[in-house]
Amino acid sequence: MKKSFTQLRRSLVELFPERHLYVRSGGAMKAFVLTTKKQMVLAGGVAASALWMGVCTAAMLVNLMSASSADREIAKLKSQSERYVADRQARLDSAMARLNAANGSNTDMAASMEKRHAALALLLTDMKGAPGAAEALTPAITRALAQADASPVRRVEQVRIGQEQLLEAADSFAKSRADRLRIAFRMAGLSPSAFVDRGAALGGPLIESKDPRALAAVLDVDEDFAARIHRAARDLNEAESLAEAVDDLPLARPTAGGPQTSGFGVRFDPFTRRPAYHSGLDFSGAHATPIYATGPGVVSYVGRRSGYGNVVEIDHGRGLKTRYAHLSGFAVSPGQRIGVGQRIAAMGSTGRSTGTHLHYEVWVNGRAQNPGRFLKAGQYVLQND
Repeated sequence: MKKSFTQLRRSLVELFPERHLYVRSGGAMKAFVLTTKKQMVLAGGVAASALWMGVCTAAMLVNLMSASSADREIAKLKSQSERYVADRQARLDSAMARLNAANGSNTDMAASMEKRHAALALLLTDMKGAPGAAEALTPAITRALAQADASPVRRVEQVRIGQEQLLEAADSFAKSRADRLRIAFRMAGLSPSAFVDRGAALGGPLIESKDPRALAAVLDVDEDFAARIHRAARDLNEAESLAEAVDDLPLARPTAGGPQTSGFGVRFDPFTRRPAYHSGLDFSGAHATPIYATGPGVVSYVGRRSGYGNVVEIDHGRGLKTRYAHLSGFAVSPGQRIGVGQRIAAMGSTGRSTGTHLHYEVWVNGRAQNPGRFLKAGQYVLQND
């Protein structure tokens, strides 16, 4: 024990050896002696001060963290309370509205229903005759008319629900029809927006009023209902414009049943046996097999062209043209207006040809396109009509 105490004392003496400080002031020199004991007392004071400061700092941080957690909990409880109060107020307002409706607003509600019916009548009038509209809207109309509740207030509510269902069905039909037609254009490699007539006046006031607020004022209905009416009319307007454009596209087959024998693009030339670009599709058949126009248009050329032999060319408008080559005879003349499916020529083997067949091309704005894409788009349109 004594030995340990001695070693500890020796260590302290080595750690805090006696130090002499000399201070010169005013020409006089003063000496101070810092003994080991004094240094230990000073170091102890510094350590105690540092410890006290650390404890105080830790206590302050703990208090701040506790206060922050408590504040968050208070804010959470306050938010929950505000939401609860708002929910109760909304329920109270709804209950008061229903009470007012039951006590004296039946006339206003009936007038509102009549105005909504008038707006729906405008929309359904525009939809009249659209392919598939009757089938799509009949279930919604049937549901709307099938309600029979003894309570007058309940019957008015059912009428409102029926109007919502009918508008939803009309909106869904208009949008799906427009989407199907856009798909057909993309299948043909064409941009739908390039064929939409932005200046069309279809839809009357439903389209002319670009702002739903203005349309709501015209129809005298609420803005939300007017916005939905406008959206359905806009989709129907675009679908009608696309449908008119689709009717002008060359989407039909040029022969009744002849199989396709050669595709569009690079192939081995039947004469040179080397890869060469083929700008159309070939269809085989017997000599003089009837050839039909694949879309409505005006015959722009009838005669011979180098390599093609006898050809008929039809201008379909909108930058579209079709060419029918290697023909054995003609059934039309230049300048003649023809319809889709009309007989225009007979299959042959004139020009650069190895046998009886039809060479069919589709041109868009002066560039040859793959006719196969137009044929697939035509099949898609037929399947979805």
